Amino acid sequence: MKKFANLYLSFVFLILYLPIVYLIIYSFNNGGDMNGFKGFTLEHYVTMFSDERLMIILADTFFLAFLSALIATIIGTFGAIMIYQKRLKHQNTFLSLNNVLMVAPDVMIGASFLILFTYLGFSLSMTSVLLSHVAFSIPIVVLMILPRLKEMNQDMVNAAYDLGATPFQMMKEVMFPYLTPAIIAGYFMAFTYSLDDFAVTFFVTGNNFSTLSVEIYSRARRGISLEINALSTIVFLFSILLVIGYYMISQDKGEDHA
Repeated sequence: MKKFANLYLSFVFLILYLPIVYLIIYSFNNGGDMNGFKGFTLEHYVTMFSDERLMIILADTFFLAFLSALIATIIGTFGAIMIYQKRLKHQNTFLSLNNVLMVAPDVMIGASFLILFTYLGFSLSMTSVLLSHVAFSIPIVVLMILPRLKEMNQDMVNAAYDLGATPFQMMKEVMFPYLTPAIIAGYFMAFTYSLDDFAVTFFVTGNNFSTLSVEIYSRARRGISLEINALSTIVFLFSILLVIGYYMISQDKGEDHA
């Protein structure tokens, strides 16, 4: 049974990672397409880094992801605390409303934001994309933090109050240190969702702002370019570094609490 499970997992990972490996290999292809590997070259990476527009979009995308994840994490953390402190009946209501945004189709959310911004006369720009990304990232952060809150020993909170701590001091000295691993996880999840979002961004982006997902889509419609492979490889490697960083931070926090 264990051998079958390992074989099954290997097959699943092969299906998931084989296309990525294929994409990375052809980013070094000396030919101009993906019909055959004709030799090793860094030409496509040089072309990518010399594309000023693409580099600006790359920087804007990561800045947007970092900023939207930060704002969503702050709002989502306090939102999770407020939901946790509600009585069970109201808690379930707020949690259900939060979960609806998680399962709602991205196309519907994007169209809703477009209608809202148009109705308010709000110009489509980086700000509209930022607000949209913050909005759909908040429920993710709430779902990452709320289970950690439910696991927290309420005696820790009561002991802080018994020692004369104010609500602010209790959250600073007791609650936030305990929630730190969940907050970090929520931030990284929000960052990832923002980084690779296409459907919502496609609706709310303007002519003077674009993200990598939208730019890659528009370029791919004109034909597959190995410059896109090079760009995707860089983003994938950066994502791996983020995952490694997340696990290192989580491990350090776990050792501190232990």
